[in-house]
Amino acid sequence: MTTPNKIPPGADPKQLERTGTVREIGSQAVWSLSSCKTGFGVDQLRDDNLETYWQSDGSQPHLVNIQFRRKTTVKTLCIYADYKSDESYTPSKISVRVGNNFHNLQEIRQLELVEPSGWIHVPLTDNHKKPTRTFMIQIAVLANHQNGRDTHMRQIKIYTPVEESSIGKFPRCTTIDFMMYHSIR
Repeated sequence: MTTPNKIPPGADPKQLERTGTVREIGSQAVWSLSSCKTGFGVDQLRDDNLETYWQSDGSQPHLVNIQFRRKTTVKTLCIYADYKSDESYTPSKISVRVGNNFHNLQEIRQLELVEPSGWIHVPLTDNHKKPTRTFMIQIAVLANHQNGRDTHMRQIKIYTPVEESSIGKFPRCTTIDFMMYHSIR
């Protein structure tokens, strides 16, 4: 069992993107849920609004399935949870699994969350800090705070490392003014 890696605690994952070392790839995946209440599904989980959320509607474990069309390199998974707003709906035990399909998923992380508030950064790397290559990620909510039945997840982001340029190593442009000239048209 591992504890989540917070970079720093509650930090907005968009700060990771601004460094130029990772990019969010959730839009390249097909998302599905084990269950959801009407109006509280994948769209709310991915809308970049911390006030909206996915709410499960069934028995545990509650599952978020993220499938890529091709084998994809993933480095970090970011989950936004807020115990003060969601109380018994807040996950307390989460399993992160990867594999080629539903039939060969293997758990790579299990998290114990204690009244989380903010972004939880989960590294999807091996013991040598090498990113995972996978077709599918499954997030399973195994338990909630206060023995709650259904769960709330407010946002989930998935990040892949940005590959170095084959032309040569140039300094990364991280400000908005420089990003305009980031690529040759």
